[in-house]
Amino acid sequence: MEVQLLHSSICPNRPIVFVANRPIVSVANRPEAHRLAFVQSCFSSSAGTGSRVKCGENSDTAITPPKATQQRKSYPFGEIEPRWQRYWEENRTFRTPDEVDMSKPKCYILDMFPYPSGAGLHVGHPLGYTATDILARYKRMKGFNVLHPMGWDAFGLPAEQYAIETGTHPKVTTMHNIRRFRSQLKSLGFSYDWDREISTAEPEYYKWTQWIFLQLLKKGLAYQAEVPVNWCPILGTVLANEEVVNGVSERGGHPVIRKPMRQWMLKITTYADRLLEDLEELEWPESIKEMQRNWIGRSEGAELEFNILDSDGRELGVKLSAYTTRPDTIFGVTYLVAAPEYSLLYSIVSKEQLKYVEKYCELAARKSELERTDLQKEKTGVFSGSYAKNPATGAVIPVWIADYVLGSYGTGAIMAVPAHDFRDHEFALKYHISIIKVLNPFEASNVLDEPYTGDGFAINSSNQMSGLDINGLSCKEAASKVVDWLESSGHGKKKVNYKLRDWLFSRQRYWGEPFPVIFLDDTGEIVPLPENELPVKLPYLDDFTPTGTGEPPLTKATSWVKTVDPFSHRPARRETNTMPQWAGSCWYYLRFIDPNNSTALVDRSKERYWGPVDIYVGGAEHSVLHLLYARFWHKVLYDIGVVSTKEPFHCLINQGLILGEIEYTAYKDKDGKLVSADSDLNPSDHIQDKISAEKDNTNIRLTSRAYKMSKSRGNVINPDDVVSEYGADSLRLYEMFMGPLRDSKSWSTGGIEGVHRFLARTWRLIVGAPLLTGLYKDGTVVTDDEPTLDQLQSLHRCIAKVSEEIKATRFNTGISAMMEFINIAYKWDRHPKSVIEPFVLLLSPYAPHIAEELWSRLGNSKSLAYEHFPEAKSEYLSDSRIVLPVQINGKTRATIMVDEACSEDQAFRLALSDAKLSKFLLGKTVKRRIYVPRRILNVILETQMTGS
Repeated sequence: MEVQLLHSSICPNRPIVFVANRPIVSVANRPEAHRLAFVQSCFSSSAGTGSRVKCGENSDTAITPPKATQQRKSYPFGEIEPRWQRYWEENRTFRTPDEVDMSKPKCYILDMFPYPSGAGLHVGHPLGYTATDILARYKRMKGFNVLHPMGWDAFGLPAEQYAIETGTHPKVTTMHNIRRFRSQLKSLGFSYDWDREISTAEPEYYKWTQWIFLQLLKKGLAYQAEVPVNWCPILGTVLANEEVVNGVSERGGHPVIRKPMRQWMLKITTYADRLLEDLEELEWPESIKEMQRNWIGRSEGAELEFNILDSDGRELGVKLSAYTTRPDTIFGVTYLVAAPEYSLLYSIVSKEQLKYVEKYCELAARKSELERTDLQKEKTGVFSGSYAKNPATGAVIPVWIADYVLGSYGTGAIMAVPAHDFRDHEFALKYHISIIKVLNPFEASNVLDEPYTGDGFAINSSNQMSGLDINGLSCKEAASKVVDWLESSGHGKKKVNYKLRDWLFSRQRYWGEPFPVIFLDDTGEIVPLPENELPVKLPYLDDFTPTGTGEPPLTKATSWVKTVDPFSHRPARRETNTMPQWAGSCWYYLRFIDPNNSTALVDRSKERYWGPVDIYVGGAEHSVLHLLYARFWHKVLYDIGVVSTKEPFHCLINQGLILGEIEYTAYKDKDGKLVSADSDLNPSDHIQDKISAEKDNTNIRLTSRAYKMSKSRGNVINPDDVVSEYGADSLRLYEMFMGPLRDSKSWSTGGIEGVHRFLARTWRLIVGAPLLTGLYKDGTVVTDDEPTLDQLQSLHRCIAKVSEEIKATRFNTGISAMMEFINIAYKWDRHPKSVIEPFVLLLSPYAPHIAEELWSRLGNSKSLAYEHFPEAKSEYLSDSRIVLPVQINGKTRATIMVDEACSEDQAFRLALSDAKLSKFLLGKTVKRRIYVPRRILNVILETQMTGS
């Protein structure tokens, strides 16, 4: 089959495309530079792989069609992208100087720095990184000083576990992974200031992590305590609650038990109120703020004291304290519950019940706190053998031990009101405990069997012996009166409580920051090391596996553990626990401001200029702990004068997930026959068959779902492969085009092909079609013509839209505006440089490599990174277009579209460019013009005199 570009003898100025000797389409209206490109596009649609292109009627010059794998490479991104990445690195284009002009506005844009895993990046990682890069490039072009760094959260359990599994030291694997991550990030053209790169595992960095710990110790915010922890014997470390799922470790699925251990704790609870109050000042998603509020869990209520009795009703001399947010329900208390970890547990357990309680506590120790508080779990408990007296009623009520109460919340014990609490109600029904209703809703309710937990008024709530009567009072009034009675009678007091617990800050790991403290051998006294002995370097260990005893791996470094007190010179030993991975990530944003400072954590003048982080981007999975811990440390640093702001991160953006490609599942019955996936189908009764696309049979319904990318599902997309096939700019552009930044979306290979075509069309529009060799001419095909009004309006509407969408982080609609501009531009005969150059600048934050190349070809010698970002002019944004009749010598020949404010000169230029009018005007002498704005343009031509 042949594709021919022929010049017809009938219409020599209208080339025709012939495919297989049949005329297909005229390309007369296409600019000369674009015709060959159009012809080549016929390969993919009609010509096939064995086609030849002939240019000219008798020419036998053949153009070999590109191979299938080359068709996507419709512009030379494989040459462009490495070239500009080298240029940026060699010229340190994105370096932020140590000393900047502080009179200029600043913008500190930060990604949540990654843990460098062995798997490297997948296509989900660049989503947030591309967004911050677009913002950083935009802000530079708007004249801001921009700080946009990158580093590595390098300590932590995953690296240690991988090292244990492979026998490779975690330092070696971590450095290898960092090199791979760095290479991948550079291949995507991110404009990071690599001169500021940091790693939390480097002594020069963790020296200051240790320094912060010493400040916490000085302020009384760090202490040691024996606390029940989630201990995983196989991993050999303590796990946070969120690292335990269904009684096993999230990583590896190993059994976890609750075990009391000596641990370092940080008094984050001291800052609970400030952590709550200062949330209001932040530009964060409301959902994230609410998650932090719930985690802190501030509540107001009362703490009541109950005298404990034995089975004969004698007082044991022990009081059980219980915290409640509903003191108005005191008359409905029919039993008490203590947590298995309750501090006075064995003071309230009878001898007869001791063995049953111990067995129950052992079982409870295997559950995580999340499991124990799950509302869907069946409630369990064991009777303590003791009783208590309700101070309001004088009634004797049983005391139970149950794991739905946590030792870490309140006092570790509750007063149970089964008529008005779902958990208490379920427990009371199971163990046949009395239920007394003491609240009525203000309006009649039809629900009789369920506990009422809403607002209302008190009933059955009066006792002459105690002197307390709250019948008829609203819940709020009743609660206030009960608190006053508790305080006056000595049975309790008003209390503010928090769900937030002090931060457990120890880990029985090797790969972490050592603590800068020692213990004297003779007294066990804790001695903080002087600052001039920092950093306390992590010793190199060949055997860093868990000891199996609960002792940390650092106990094996015997020569390192043994030391001398620098003050008294007495024998001492080092702390062998290490800090958690959270430590290094709590303050890294400050080190980026001044990464090479050896005498201070951060220079105060630099911190005052750059702080706080203006835009912080990362996943919602860090919405509680990382952000809460970083805010806590920041407030401590604020209190001691290290930082000048109350909060570290002003604006927070959570990017959505990128899921794998949509997977289709067909269902077959036992005979192998396809069945429709209707709503009543039970998948467990059918054979599931994963297929690549929907079946043609419209009578068979399939299920479709996109899953989170994982190795186990085999749906991970490697960005290296995408860059190789489509280019980094295509990957960046596609990830922004998939949908709103904050939404989750599924990957589609077809989608990236679409944005790749857009970039290729942009390239051909500006550079022109390739030569017969497949190479491109130097320079561009743009012209120095004055732009038309239409062109200026198209440009400035695009500028306005792209600028607006970048500021609002609606990057997908900004890309749509640029695509629309390119579609319009392909209809123009000429492409003025004054229109194309601003468009290239618009494109540059999104697709910087191709933009730099086009900018260079347009005759610019410097990088566009600091060029002024185009600004939309209001005079070109109006939609007030009118139809203007144009007369030649008083006779209407055509109409043109003009803006209402169009001048006479502009109207005349438009008339000259109009296909119908140009044949009357070109080569003619204009005698005069009559222009009535918004009404008519009449062009009077000189009369042509013919010779005799």
